[in-house]
Amino acid sequence: MLRRALLAGVAVGTTVVLAACGGGDGADGMDHGAGTTTATTPPATATTPSAAASAGTGSNAADVSFAQMMIEHHRQAVEMAELAGTRAGNAEVKALAEKIIAAQQPEIETMSGWLTAWGAAVPEPSMTGMDMGGMDHGSSMPGAMSAQDMAGLAAASGGEFDKQFLTLMIAHHEGAITMAQQETSQGASTEAKALAAKIVTDQQAEIVTMRELLTKL
Repeated sequence: MLRRALLAGVAVGTTVVLAACGGGDGADGMDHGAGTTTATTPPATATTPSAAASAGTGSNAADVSFAQMMIEHHRQAVEMAELAGTRAGNAEVKALAEKIIAAQQPEIETMSGWLTAWGAAVPEPSMTGMDMGGMDHGSSMPGAMSAQDMAGLAAASGGEFDKQFLTLMIAHHEGAITMAQQETSQGASTEAKALAAKIVTDQQAEIVTMRELLTKL
């Protein structure tokens, strides 16, 4: 009887020890599990300021630059075209100049509205040729006329004006096309890219017209 009691005590003690060890293993397993979950959870993807701005406005830096520079570029084209009203000698040159004003002035207003919506600066109007609205884009703007070009055009009249106007406006249009093509490849705004594509189509057609007119003068 004594031996049985001793054996029973040993068995109970062993069971208690094993249960305690088992509880420790379970807790340890939970700790490892929690550690594994934390280690394998992918970190949150960081969003750069430029990406956040694009997501919030639908535009990027290329769109802003395009709108600012094209506003200045268009204003100079309109200034050149307005000279034709009193200086051009050819009726077709005058008609083309009126078409340029009618197309580009509304585009200036459209792009100005975009810049305001995007929280970006709208270039100040300028009639000084190279000042180009004070945005310091004149030297880097393809096809932009210099102050000397603008002064020479303003001093001409009749057939001389017509030739200068067409020659300078062809170069001006080619610059606008270069800028617009850059926007279609780098911009994010659907509306800005659509306008850029329109500018390419419209001004390529006008270049063809102007080259034909030059052969008639």
